[in-house]
Order: sequence, then structure tokens, then C-alpha cells
Amino acid sequence: MRRSTKQSRASLVTAILLVSVFACASFATDVRAASWNGIEPFKSRRDDVLKILGKPVGESPDGVLRFNVTGGSVQVSFVNERFVTAKRLRPELAGTVLEIVLQHEHSSDTAESLKLLKNRDFIRDDARNISTFRDPKDGIVYTFIEGTLKTTRYTFADGQLGRARR
Repeated sequence: MRRSTKQSRASLVTAILLVSVFACASFATDVRAASWNGIEPFKSRRDDVLKILGKPVGESPDGVLRFNVTGGSVQVSFVNERFVTAKRLRPELAGTVLEIVLQHEHSSDTAESLKLLKNRDFIRDDARNISTFRDPKDGIVYTFIEGTLKTTRYTFADGQLGRARR
């Protein structure tokens, strides 16, 4: 009987360990930033952006690409060597998308219509007639001026930055 009890305990311990491993694996997801039109910070590269958005209408001296899109414009900036060094990132991240900034020309969206006021994922900051709602987990920032959506920024998530370090 003792042997049977030991085997039962061993089986129970094994079962608990297996359940624990599977539970941890299901929660261990890859940290990713919010993407826009298939473009994702720290993942997509210039060629990917050009395939998705076509020829830019402009490019700044530091390589920021500008595109006209329905409802406004978008600017895409890229990780450069200086940023890699300053943030102590893995060198292969140079050349990936750093940030996507949508400029909304005639948006009627508000914080209310986007359901941001009660969304606990977002941190709200107000200054004069400007409100920002930032989700550090997904790397998205909405800026409202006089209550109307003016910009949406897609950048790296906080957890993504930590994993990108050397």
C-alpha cells in the first residue's frame, strides 16, 4: 500500500507540474505593439512600409516618410543607430519602424466615441484644451484637441522596449 500511495503522490505532483507548465505557457505571450495597416513598431522595415503605403509624398532629412491617406496623413519614423545606442537596443533593430503618427484632418471621433474614458488600459493627461490617452502596454497614444481626435501614435510597447535591449 505504501508503494501505491507514493505512486499516487508522484502522479499528483507530475499532474500539477504539467498543469502549471501549460498555464504559464498560455500566459507567456510575445509582447507586441499595436500595429496600423500591418505596420508594427520594432518589426516592420522601410521596404514593408513602402509595400503597404506606396510611394511617400515626402521624406525628411532624418528619414521620416510622409504619406497621404484617407482622412489625413501619416508619418513613419525609423529606429536609427543613435536610438539603438542611447536605449542599448539590439543592433538588428536599426531600420525598423519606431513610430507611426496619423494626423486626422476631419475626424469626428472623441474620447467618448472611442470608449476611452472608462478604459483602464489608458492613462489620461489633460493640459488646457488637449487630452491624451496613452496605453503603455500596446504603445498607442490618442491626442484630442478641443475634444476631437487629431493624432494617433503607434509606437513600441513598454514591455517590448525591455525585451529589445541587449
